[in-house]
Amino acid sequence: MKTVSTFILISSLVAAQAVFAGEIIGTVTLKGTPPPESPNNFIKDDAKCAKVITETPTTHFYVVGGGGELADVIVKLKDAPGKSTGASAQPVVLDQKNCQYVPQILAIQTGQTLLIRTSDPFPHNVHTRPTSPGNHEENKMQEASAPDVPLTFGAPENFLKFQCDVHSTTFGSWMLAWVTVVDHPYFAVTGKDGKFKISNVPAGKYTLTALHRKAAITGVDKQIEVKEGEPAKVDFTLEVPPPAAK
Repeated sequence: MKTVSTFILISSLVAAQAVFAGEIIGTVTLKGTPPPESPNNFIKDDAKCAKVITETPTTHFYVVGGGGELADVIVKLKDAPGKSTGASAQPVVLDQKNCQYVPQILAIQTGQTLLIRTSDPFPHNVHTRPTSPGNHEENKMQEASAPDVPLTFGAPENFLKFQCDVHSTTFGSWMLAWVTVVDHPYFAVTGKDGKFKISNVPAGKYTLTALHRKAAITGVDKQIEVKEGEPAKVDFTLEVPPPAAK
């Protein structure tokens, strides 16, 4: 009887926690006209890369829809309850395809496995350039058809830089990606429609921040309240920064 009572109590607590969890939804839009994207002629001029592309790719600093919807924005809680669930979370894949990292912007949890994959028929190397002392620099060669390279990071960091030194010039690497590492599961990355959704957020008041590599590198904050039974809707408008003074 005691075992049954304990089971009922635990089940009730789990159900209560589920009831008091909500979600945060919203859309990020861009105000202003972004500068035109630049063609990546380095890919075209590389003998091996030129064989796997059909047209010259461009930079993707601003991925904007017809209504200003902005992709590749990291939206996360700044004062989140709880800790990372990364050790038990599904791995995330970062592919090396057509001499580019795909996707170029992504987010994972601390302790979550990031699988570096190669879809190209020639070598790459995976070189991480962290700025947080809690994350170690990695530099691993990956041959064509080689197994995925698993990486994990122990400290939160915004836009941790990945580069392939094989595909670089004297001006620096041009095969790049940026991975934001978060120490909790309450984050999302906007899609091409500018939308995001963060699920299973405990009820409470929080600060939500939106980060973008060009329009909001340090983040734009909004105060929100997550309530039981109704989504918290929060929209962001990020602005194109003024041109740098010459």
